[in-house]
Amino acid sequence: MEQRHLGSTGLRVSRIGLGTLTWGRDTGEHDAAGQLKAFWEAGGTLIDTADVYGGGDAEYLLGQLVERLVPRRDLVIATKAGSVPDPDRRFDGSRGHLLAALDASLDRLGTDYVDLWQIHAFDAETPLDETLQALDIAVTSGRARYAGVSNFCGWQLAKAATWQLASPGIRTRLASTQMEYSLLQRGVEREVLPAALDLGVGLLPSSPLGRGVLTGKYRHATPPESRGATDMAMFVEPYLDGAASRVVDAVVTAADGLATSPLAVALAWVRDRPGVVAPVVGARNAQQLTEALSVEGLSLPDEIRRALDDVSAPVHHYPDQDWSTL
Repeated sequence: MEQRHLGSTGLRVSRIGLGTLTWGRDTGEHDAAGQLKAFWEAGGTLIDTADVYGGGDAEYLLGQLVERLVPRRDLVIATKAGSVPDPDRRFDGSRGHLLAALDASLDRLGTDYVDLWQIHAFDAETPLDETLQALDIAVTSGRARYAGVSNFCGWQLAKAATWQLASPGIRTRLASTQMEYSLLQRGVEREVLPAALDLGVGLLPSSPLGRGVLTGKYRHATPPESRGATDMAMFVEPYLDGAASRVVDAVVTAADGLATSPLAVALAWVRDRPGVVAPVVGARNAQQLTEALSVEGLSLPDEIRRALDDVSAPVHHYPDQDWSTL
């Protein structure tokens, strides 16, 4: 699998990442092991997890499998901290909480460092410089090799990345930002992606298949084994409207013309967008993951890419519109 630099850093990662959101919850040890082995054998290196996935079980399961199946040196393990199971405060970006969470993650993962440590979300109740200081401490102490953020809007990302660049050698530059990005969700193109490109921050798209909708499996009904038929139905429903249907129809048409799957078309589109380093893909089992990994040999023809751009184009109004062209 092709390797790409993560932002303006020397860290190289596979251009498809493996997500573990359901590990330890819906995905058991057998299926997780199959996914990890298939991913590694395909040349994949980037494994994305978080301290809250499965209440910590995703990290623990990953640590157990790495010890048995895959050499630690062959993987780029990325985890996150900052989300808290508190209805009154969803995020805690305080230095104390973050560093304690990192130590707990390392213990569950069975490793003395993570390759990429990410702040899971912006915490408006904590000064940003305190949150970023936790990244600096994690890197200087050797507990993390690189640092990033997740779910930061445009101004938050720009402020954080600029702050880190203001004192080179003292502050740890942001290597990445993780945000939802797909043909059904192109909101990052308004402010987040331009900021990331300008500041040398690599984008790691989550939900690159539009929460599963871009595979085409919801076109006529909700499959009984899908997320849409579980307690995660609210996660899928926003992408089942008429506008989404038109995009999915275009993806299916493109897939038919290329003799490939809608999944491959949707994933190839986001993988090759400017600023994107590695879409993070979640799967139920190794067979489903293998289908996603088959996109490695696919490059969309320009005419198909332009058609997909057009049918999924977000509406940009003031001040996002480029008024210099009017």
